[in-house]
Formats: sequence, C-alpha cells, structure tokens
Amino acid sequence: MAAVETIYHDVVILGSGIAGLRAAVEIKRKYGEKVDVGIVSKLQLMRSHSVSAEGGTAAVLYPDEGDSFALHAWDTIKGSDFLADQDAVWKMVKLMPMEIVLLEHWGLPWSRRPDGRIAQRPFGGHSHPRATFAADKTGFYEMQTLYNKLLQYDGWERYDEWFVTNIVVEDGVYKGVYAINLREGKLYLFKSKAAIIAMGGGGRLFNFTTYAHTVTGDGYAVAFRAGVPLKDPEFVQFHPTGIVPAGILITEGARGEGGYLLNNKGERFMLRKDCAPTKGELAPRDIVSRCMIREILEGRGFKHEETGLEYLHLDLRHLGEKKINDRLPAVREIAIRYAGVDPVEEPIPVRPAAHYTMGGIHTDSDYKVLDAEGRWIRGLFAAGEVAAASVHGANRLGSNSTAECLTSGRITGVLAAEYALSIRETDVREPSPERTRREEDWVWGLLRRESGVPSYEIKRELRNTMGKYFYVFRDGDGMQTGLSRIIELRKRFRESAYVEDKDPIYNTDLVAALETANLLDVALAVARAALNRTESRGAHYRLDYPKRDDENWLKHTLVLPYGEDDVTITYDPVRVTTWKPVERKY
Repeated sequence: MAAVETIYHDVVILGSGIAGLRAAVEIKRKYGEKVDVGIVSKLQLMRSHSVSAEGGTAAVLYPDEGDSFALHAWDTIKGSDFLADQDAVWKMVKLMPMEIVLLEHWGLPWSRRPDGRIAQRPFGGHSHPRATFAADKTGFYEMQTLYNKLLQYDGWERYDEWFVTNIVVEDGVYKGVYAINLREGKLYLFKSKAAIIAMGGGGRLFNFTTYAHTVTGDGYAVAFRAGVPLKDPEFVQFHPTGIVPAGILITEGARGEGGYLLNNKGERFMLRKDCAPTKGELAPRDIVSRCMIREILEGRGFKHEETGLEYLHLDLRHLGEKKINDRLPAVREIAIRYAGVDPVEEPIPVRPAAHYTMGGIHTDSDYKVLDAEGRWIRGLFAAGEVAAASVHGANRLGSNSTAECLTSGRITGVLAAEYALSIRETDVREPSPERTRREEDWVWGLLRRESGVPSYEIKRELRNTMGKYFYVFRDGDGMQTGLSRIIELRKRFRESAYVEDKDPIYNTDLVAALETANLLDVALAVARAALNRTESRGAHYRLDYPKRDDENWLKHTLVLPYGEDDVTITYDPVRVTTWKPVERKY
C-alpha cells in the first residue's frame, strides 16, 4: 500500500449528522475563516442517520402556557431514572429555545399552529407538549437547514465516504485520526489541533432495530481502542414502535398525536395499573417497551407469519385521514410500503426495537472527552449520540436526542475553535511512525488473509446474540451466556475473518469487516457493563434484580479495554445539583 499521507485542518469533525453539522456551523458563524474545518463522514453528507429522526425536538417555547426550564429539566431527570448529570441537563434545556429560533431564522419549515406560531406536540415522559416538529420529518429538515446554512461559509472541506479507522491519544493529548479514502483505497492521517467525535450511535448491534445499516458504533469503538472510557454502555433504549418486520421507526409523534397501543383483545393495555395509568401510551419508552413485551410474553400479541416476530398494534384510525396526512405523512408512507397496511384503515404492527444508546464516550457537561480519572484529553470533544455528558442517564425521553445533538454541536463548535486558536500549528504533534505502521497493518491485514469466515456471518450471529440476551428484559444467566458468545465471536474474528474482495478501491467488503470489529468492541463493553450492574434502572431491566438500588448504583459505569477480551470497570458519581432521586411513577 502507498505511504500514509497527512491532511491538516485546525478542527476535524468526525461525522456529518445533526451534531457534526451544528458544530461546523457554529465554528463558521463565530470564527469564519480564522478556523479551518474538515468534516469526515463514511457517507455522503446528507445520508447521515440523523435524517431519519421523525417526531420532534424538545424545547421550552411557551412559558406563558405553563412550561418552564425547571419542568423540562425535571421531566428529563425523572425520565433518566435519576442517572442523568443534572448540570448537563440544565445546560441543554436552557440552550434549546435559542436553537429552535436559530433554525427558524435559517429556514426550517416548522409545523405551525392555526395562528402561525410554531407548533409543539406531546411526547412520552414530558409533562408539557414541547416536541417542536416539522410534520414527521424533523431530522431531515434539521439536517437540510444546517447544511444550507453551512454552504454560506468558506474555509471548510467535506470528506464524504472516508471511513475512520482509529483516533490516536497519547499522554493525555489528542494526536490525530486515521481514515480510508474509499474512492482511492488509501489510508490517510488527519492532523488537527482539535477533533469533535460526532459519529452517532451503535444500534446495528441488535437484530431488530430502527437504525440504518451504517450505524455500527464506530465512534464508540475508536474511542474505546484509544483508551477513552465508555460511560454507561449498558443502557440501550428500545423504542416501543419499530414496524414489523422491517424495524423502521414509527415515530413517538404517532402516539403524541393520539395513537393507541392495542393487544390482540383490542385493549389499551398501557392504561392498566401495572403499566402507566396516568400517562398511557405517552409514558417513557423503557416503561412502554416493558409493558409491550409483557403483553407478548403473556400471549396477548400477534405473530408475523413470515418471520415469526410477535407484535402489537398501533392504532391511528380514529385520528382520521386528514390529520394523518398533515401530521404523520411519513408514517403512512412507511406503513404502506414496509408493512402493507394503510394506517387510515388498519392498525400498524409494531414491537420494541433498538433505537438509541444513552451511554457513550465519557465527557463532562461541556462535552470535553475525559479519561478515567476525569482529566480532559486535550483537543478532543464528543457531540451527539456518541457522547455521554450525561443528559439521558438510564433512559432518554423522546425528542431530547435531536435537542442534545443541536446543543452539544453548538457547545463543542465554540470550544474546539477556541482551543484551536489558542495553540500554534508548530505545537501539534502527530503520531509516531511506529503507530502509523501498526495502523496500516490493522487496516490492510484483513486483505492478506487467503481464507476464512465472512464478516457478515460473525455480525449476524453477534446481532442475534445481543437481541436474545440483552433485549428489553435481561437476567444474569442469559447475559453470561451472551458474553461468552461475544468472546467466542471476537476470537473467531481475530483468527478467521475473511475479506474476499482484495481490491482496496471502494472495498465495501473491507468496510463491513471493520464495522464488524467495531460492533464486537462495543458488544464487549455493553455486555460486561450490563452483567456488572446488579439493579434495574431505566432501560436496563434485570429480572433477577428488579428494583432500582440507589445506595449501590447511583453512579456511572466507566469501561476501558483490558487485554483482548476483558475490560476494567470504574465508577463516576452522578452529579446531583437540584433534585434527589425519588420513586419513578407515571
């Protein structure tokens, strides 16, 4: 392979979703051409998974109607099962109204009330309608608006279809990023004063998920391998309404507009005392998902003939065709195309699907990446779903994800630019030649193997393992079995993963293998952390430990690699600034 060339920017942003684009826009609008920016994405920029966000973005817009920062913060902290860091939550809720207004001024077509003001709708776990929306295509419009705004500026460059293989951290300092230019089939080093990791989630770890096939935990894995702790990886959100059989998201906005969940007896089971009698279908997602799976396990579900997947019904028929077409047009299109049902006439088949990773790269409330001792890794930031500030704790409320993407992008954009302006280019040190040689061996080594097991077989078995043992309900014996299988799959990958395509140019077979390696790293962290946490909190529900245990577990898990197939686990206290934990009822 050709020698590794170096590309220089003041700030490199890894990922081009809402968080990455918002960071780029903030750098440009505050500092213009004083700060040179590179945006690296394994996709064409507007194909980032953020375009799939549907239902809304949470913000306090109408305090005169009863909403407030305190109410948004309380709902978020209670929804997190009190694992959220409260200073980070306050920061997000106070910034969000400004973000909505900025996007409005930049041209985002928010849905409107009859009087012309921006509309908001109810979302699960929120005590006030504060999900600000653009029909049911909110993420797409946010992406489009941010990209159009970015086009107004010079001094930035996009690197579409570049696959990030690793970041380098040495002596507590960020040193650079390695990435493959897929069109050339060459490995490059990005050298910069600062980097923002905004590479999204890891939902393709599971076999039934709302995520695009490209969401393979790359950001978590490159940080993990660089010695950066992953915080709370055991907390994976399962969205109640993934359409059967595809798994594509049916937005919570469908329930926010008045949709019902029904079992095979036609009952609205969410109103029962053992579910959420006051919130019903708009309880937080962890509660709704558990109630749905309980209905299925107790025989009150339906079964998909072709796949055998069991499901329940999401009924929108009573909303009427006009409201569905006005507020939920994409939901109708998805249901017709992927389930063969028109929600105007028939209920939609749904079941809980892997949807969000509450945990992520360990950061402070300013999204500076921290080491295990809480020290900032100089020059390194994380934004969006890949980061754990921690705003979402053990369970994220719907519409807070795009909110955090916007606010964390705003925060990291300013801080990364300020840091870049504070140091000289001559002070930037790149990785050693030996580190670069190791990277070349790691990236291209798979092409040298003459036979073995295709990576997609390993990935399929991994996803089935996660779906079976780390789904909505968990227990110690099952998770131990799952962990053992993960370790076996990691060994199989190391010893026999095989890439049939040997041409380095546009080698999607190689990319798939590297993505599988990333998923295996994330799976190890999730499994070890989940098995270690002997309580039920938020999305982490253990049948063998069904109660929340604040005395022993009101703390964040920090996971670091140890050897080939083990981890070390330490803890970080939850930052409680306003409300002490209480029993969580809805």
